[in-house]
Amino acid sequence: MLPSPPTPHHDTARVPLHAIKGRGAASQLAHRFTTDPREAFDDGWGSLEAPAEGEEAAPLRTELRWEQARSALSRHQSPDLPFHMGLNPYRGCEHGCIYCYARPTHSYLGWSPGLDFETRLIAKQNLPELLRAELSRASHVAAPVMLGSVTDCYQPVERELGLTRRLIEVLAEARHPFSIVTKGSGVERDLDLLAPLARQGLASVHITLTTLDAGLARHLEPRAAAPHRRLRSIRALTEAGVPVGVSLAPQIPFINEDLEKVLEAAADAGARHAFYAVLRLPWEVAPLFEQWLQVHYPDRARRVMERVRDLHGIQGEQREAGRVYNAEFGQRMKGTGHWAELLRQRFALACRRHGFNREPLRLDCSLYHPSLLLPQRSLF
Repeated sequence: MLPSPPTPHHDTARVPLHAIKGRGAASQLAHRFTTDPREAFDDGWGSLEAPAEGEEAAPLRTELRWEQARSALSRHQSPDLPFHMGLNPYRGCEHGCIYCYARPTHSYLGWSPGLDFETRLIAKQNLPELLRAELSRASHVAAPVMLGSVTDCYQPVERELGLTRRLIEVLAEARHPFSIVTKGSGVERDLDLLAPLARQGLASVHITLTTLDAGLARHLEPRAAAPHRRLRSIRALTEAGVPVGVSLAPQIPFINEDLEKVLEAAADAGARHAFYAVLRLPWEVAPLFEQWLQVHYPDRARRVMERVRDLHGIQGEQREAGRVYNAEFGQRMKGTGHWAELLRQRFALACRRHGFNREPLRLDCSLYHPSLLLPQRSLF
């Protein structure tokens, strides 16, 4: 007869969180629309034991599905974003950045914003054709498009699929201005397209560089390019004549506090524009980030979350209720209060020291015309 497993005590028998190799999230957190939330617990047989100390759990495979999208360009009127049209070839992102504000979008698919967001990806198969159709309409008004505004357009799957490159080809044909924001070194593969477009004032790139600490980056952004590799991309883009900026988003209290060094390194590599944002924790991102802190920085977890609340002006009853994020326009990006002001001053001083943002980054909208995408008629 098999021995009976020990009776678990419900306060202590929950499966402990642990790092998963190559992934940012530590759990398959239930999405906010679920009607039957479930939680794994240790039944005493050891089937859910955590890896030995110093080890990571076995890596998870990435799944890819195709989707027929209904539209290409997404539009918004957010007053605290410098663009009003976005273009995203992928849903979900294999980079696995734990802080990603796009994670909650997987909830609309009935999937977890945790590990599902990193491992269950959707590629929009017909997006180049949709983009061509939308840009060829006489009613379309040209304005800079942000490519990768929600999920990274140069995440690892782009190497195989090339959807982003095909979108750039359509934009180039229409002479439509666009900008790219990415953590992926794959942007260098498309320099043959980006360089001539940049000379016409039609393209720019922002590289997200949250830290120079490679160890921290592996925890924060496990499948994104390493910091030194992103600096190499900045240098390659600059040498090719592409205007390059650097995004220092997000700034996380007591975690990535090397803002001045990041700006110095980015300037040395050729970046001339910069922006930052504070950590944003909408919907399921908040519990996922708190789990991440417990796994990687348990000694700082409480202090980090208290400062995040300070940055978002969470006080009184809202603070006691556990709220951690303020989504109001004008505050959600830069924060509020004296800690936010201190961060603003640090950023401004470092930008002045290294020559950032001395001139505005403008793209040319005058070259676009919808007729450029119409099929050429035969003269005979």
